[in-house]
Amino acid sequence: MKRVYANEVAKYHNKKVLVQGWVQETRDFGGIRFIILKDRSGYTQITLPKKVVPKDVYNVVENLTKESVIYVWGTAKKSAKAKVGSEVIPEKIEIVSLAKAPTPIDTSGKIESDLAKRLDHRFLDVRNKKSIALFTIRSKMFKACVEYFDLNRFMNINTPKITTIGVESGAELFEVNYFGRKAYLAQSPQIYKQMFVAAGFERVYEIAPVYRAEKSHTAQHLTEFIGIDFEQGFIESEQDVMDTVEGLIKHILKRVKEECEEELELWDRSVKIPKKIPRITMREAKEILAEKGLRLPDEEDLNLEAQKILAEYFIEKKHAELVFVYYYPWAVRPFYHMKPEQDPSVTKSFDLLWNGIEVATGAQREHRYEVLKKQAEEKGVNFDAMEVYAEIFQYGCP
Repeated sequence: MKRVYANEVAKYHNKKVLVQGWVQETRDFGGIRFIILKDRSGYTQITLPKKVVPKDVYNVVENLTKESVIYVWGTAKKSAKAKVGSEVIPEKIEIVSLAKAPTPIDTSGKIESDLAKRLDHRFLDVRNKKSIALFTIRSKMFKACVEYFDLNRFMNINTPKITTIGVESGAELFEVNYFGRKAYLAQSPQIYKQMFVAAGFERVYEIAPVYRAEKSHTAQHLTEFIGIDFEQGFIESEQDVMDTVEGLIKHILKRVKEECEEELELWDRSVKIPKKIPRITMREAKEILAEKGLRLPDEEDLNLEAQKILAEYFIEKKHAELVFVYYYPWAVRPFYHMKPEQDPSVTKSFDLLWNGIEVATGAQREHRYEVLKKQAEEKGVNFDAMEVYAEIFQYGCP
């Protein structure tokens, strides 16, 4: 018999079903017993009237512990009394895995445990509806991301995560011993993305782990995270890259809003899809900051206070949670970012801020070999020592 998930039971009223999952709780009211069964889709009620179900099935409840895994064969029924509107009257129950009692932490979410204890028993900690909802939303976001890139003719790639070179500016490296040779965990797929574009693939993307040996304990720093990286050739300016990022954000939000209504409701959250994400230059951003009492030198980056002020400003004035800031100073950007001809003190780069937190960064990269070499020298980078990277730009790179 094919398995039916908890959230599908209502489709099978008066039909035989097989439901499988974990025991959330049991109840005994004398002549009738109940099992609340959970799976990743939600909950279903197993109702055991003493006069209806077989004796051995009725007695199963006596030995059940919370979080035990069971299979239930029975008939799905409509029920006005059940919270989920349906119930299963069982004919057979099989205990597949009897859980040890009591569990080290409460899996229902009703009793809080301290963080250390939750992390010690992480697989139990996430065995609840709210945690599964987060992973469901994450999975839908991943799917939407792939969908968007496919629709826009990007090709998926997988790049090495153990490498002998590092390009991403300002990122610390995790060093590893690679059979007696010094190697690093990749802190960016940048060089490989550029190789693919130069090789004729034109548009590529990767969704993969990124490693940064950063010792900070802030929300802006993680030693390991999943990054969404893309590279596209034949662009006119950094505005084209921002268009791609904006399209991606909107597509992901649209899919989450359409497909994760129940999950969002569990967390009391809603999704707002922006019509157009505002774009301002760094100079304009600093003028806003100066009006708010924070003055930053032209060559400085935005600090956390500045990002917070900009977030408050755009929420109040534009009802916008997202804002692009572009034309970052040359002093705070890496050598491979292109400079606009009219102002070499800035770069054709940007950050995307969401409620004051940087969630994306990008730029139009410099692809002209001689210009790139000169910019590397300006930054004190030995370009000649970067043979693998330098060669990309010597045989035609868009």
